[in-house]
Amino acid sequence: GCGTLAVLEQNEAGIVLLRSFDWNDGLFDVTWSENNENVLITCSGDGSLQIWDMAKTKGPLQAYKEHTLEAYSVDWSQTRGEQLVVSGSWDQTAKLWDPAVGKSLCTFKGHEGVIYSTIWSPHIPGCFASASGDQTLRIWDVKTPGVKLVIPAHQAEVLSCDWCKYDENLLVTGAVDCSLKGWDLRNIRQPVFVLLGHTYAIRRVKFSPFHATILASCSYDFTVRFWDFSKPNPLLETVEHHTEFTCGLDLSLHNRGQV
Repeated sequence: GCGTLAVLEQNEAGIVLLRSFDWNDGLFDVTWSENNENVLITCSGDGSLQIWDMAKTKGPLQAYKEHTLEAYSVDWSQTRGEQLVVSGSWDQTAKLWDPAVGKSLCTFKGHEGVIYSTIWSPHIPGCFASASGDQTLRIWDVKTPGVKLVIPAHQAEVLSCDWCKYDENLLVTGAVDCSLKGWDLRNIRQPVFVLLGHTYAIRRVKFSPFHATILASCSYDFTVRFWDFSKPNPLLETVEHHTEFTCGLDLSLHNRGQV
């Protein structure tokens, strides 16, 4: 079916729709530009990436069609030195893009299953992580085409990963086995923490921008859960207000309490 990109604003009246753009296939992920507040990139079921400009009523500005299956993940680089985008696809590849260039700069191959998540390191320029149906978390460097590190993270499909905002060596994965695991890149033999409590697959996990040990996860069990992996009882809160699969979440960079 068709997809819609909705841009929302929160003001005194509540949450209002600023802009709405249509695409001819489902949209699976979206990332804001880090150098232009009006620009967003989405990725789609037809394998393409779309660049949208909120200042324009119609769009997209450009569409990049290189992935041969669903493009499921897209992320804009977090470090100051570059403006690069990474995408991950069900075609088992990740691709590197410069939004100013009409084609991908590089294709990263190695996964043996669908790529569900591609996330830039907030610390290390040119470094990103990918999570896959092949049960691995992989670390890549844009300067070298081969994989830098392969972590056999779960004995199940890995649907999501994220980097700690306070420790460049720490990542978290969430998987179909209902567990969250923390990984230290300097020693990948075993996880540094395992968080259990979800009853169905974990669809998205995000570290807090304000606390080094707090993270949030959401799941096909309809819940959102907040964790502090430094505590003996790490589950801080379970939110049960959704009545269907909870597929995405993020934590506000501006408001400590807002998700």
